[in-house]
Amino acid sequence: MIRVLVVDDDYRVAQAHALSVARVSGFEVVGETHTGAEARELVGSTTPDLLLLDMYLPDFSGLDLIRQIAASGERVPDFLLVTAARDIDSVRTAMQLGALYYLVKPFTFAALREQLEGYRTWAERMDREPEADQQVVDTLYGLRGAPPRRAAATRTLQPTMARVLEIVAAAPAPIGAAEVAEILGASRPTAQRYLAGLVKKQLLDLDLTYGSTGRPEHRYLPRRR
Repeated sequence: MIRVLVVDDDYRVAQAHALSVARVSGFEVVGETHTGAEARELVGSTTPDLLLLDMYLPDFSGLDLIRQIAASGERVPDFLLVTAARDIDSVRTAMQLGALYYLVKPFTFAALREQLEGYRTWAERMDREPEADQQVVDTLYGLRGAPPRRAAATRTLQPTMARVLEIVAAAPAPIGAAEVAEILGASRPTAQRYLAGLVKKQLLDLDLTYGSTGRPEHRYLPRRR
């Protein structure tokens, strides 16, 4: 299991992030904290693999937390910034300090899950490789450095379409328009229209299942990579 420490100054936001992380297979939340000083202590006592880290904390910034850990000589956990900070200097500094990615609030669960799943794939590959030739290095950098297409695209979607994408992504199996409509609280034609749009944007795949009548049933699932 990948151990995650959630750091956010807002108690409600930290709890929401922790619940979201817990929904993703392979991850466990080892703590929630709301100040830089508390986070500094918990990094030492809980030894997280990953920090879900806010930029704005009441005592010092999330990036200052990373600097402090690095200056102490301790292992710096991998970190994913989740923040409302939009200035390019913050983004540049985060990249320089080794941030895995930079999610600008507000973002969807689907966007966060995409980043977590990408990190899990990267971490698993790191654990499997006994040594790194150039091909392995290129693969690892690709897994860690390239933001997933669906996560980037999700942030540009109209809110209802983004919600439909999230519903399909959260479904344990391919899901039909009627089920999406019920969860969305909309009509089936409306859900069908958004689903067709997501297929056209190559964010969903259409799965045709043939029943006993021989007529295909349209069901949808996240785009296969």
